[in-house]
Amino acid sequence: MVKPPMTFEAHATMRADRLVADLLKIGRNEANELIKNGAVFFDGTAIKKPSAIVEAGGKVFVAPTRKEAEQRRKQVDFDVDILYEDGDLLVINKPRGVVVHGAPSVKSATLVDWLKAKGVVLSNISGEDRMGIVHRIDKETTGALLIAKNNDAHRELSRQLEKREMGRYYIAAIDRRLKNDIIVDKPIARHRTIRVKMTTSKVGREAKSAFIHLADLSAGRSLIACKLFSGRTHQIRAHLQSIGAHIIGDSLYGYNSSSDGGILPIFLHAYLLYFRRPKSGEAMRVKAPLTASFDELLRELGEKKDEILEVERVERGFDILCGLRNAAKGAGGT
Repeated sequence: MVKPPMTFEAHATMRADRLVADLLKIGRNEANELIKNGAVFFDGTAIKKPSAIVEAGGKVFVAPTRKEAEQRRKQVDFDVDILYEDGDLLVINKPRGVVVHGAPSVKSATLVDWLKAKGVVLSNISGEDRMGIVHRIDKETTGALLIAKNNDAHRELSRQLEKREMGRYYIAAIDRRLKNDIIVDKPIARHRTIRVKMTTSKVGREAKSAFIHLADLSAGRSLIACKLFSGRTHQIRAHLQSIGAHIIGDSLYGYNSSSDGGILPIFLHAYLLYFRRPKSGEAMRVKAPLTASFDELLRELGEKKDEILEVERVERGFDILCGLRNAAKGAGGT
């Protein structure tokens, strides 16, 4: 079965339908259909006729046909809660296990597929696969994600993100006590041997995160809040590992789940998203409710949970931590 998009090098000069059939290991009739549906390109130009001669050495690109794209959208088998919506944007509460946008390695339906299936009008300045996506969060991370409905809104929100006028506070449960609130300012690069993982490195890209303690949990664990001053892949997870802490359920970065009797979800949640509405400049703060599994983990906190997770309390903790850090720098400290 053909699974575009795919790129090949033409290994011989021949008819387009024969070449496509040979490259994709399919029949001539199926190759003809791909060409007639405008899904086959040679060196960036669509091949219009199956009989067209393709020269050896060129690049053959096979794109998804409109029919295949429609079929993919119909396979969306999840739903998403919308937390806020206006004419320019919406904020959703991303479920666990959902990839934000498509890529060659992504086989399942994405959040963008869900948006299209719902008929949401989206910005398109980032391309078909990333329509509407201003920022992303990892597949296993849950929580607040902002979507742009038009290109003007997308540009303004991207500007806010670049200037750090937009941001998120995350909530995480980790496998150790966080004795002191801390700012981790360490570059991050891809792991040298485990390519799906990131790590702190002197040759990496600049990255800075702040972590504050919210509550002690049983078995030596902690509930913490996280704030990013940069947006690197797996930044929270890599920075926590650098100080000997791991998010509960995150076996990729070192959490040992054997004591919990099996594989746990990763307890990392984008809790609060703050930004300004593109047209009016109105300051917005949108909170994403915790997942059922996260609520269950925090049940031991009882009635104190709501007080501990109060947005103003979390923001005040970061203000104090960052203020102390800036005061120390001003006094010649580190």
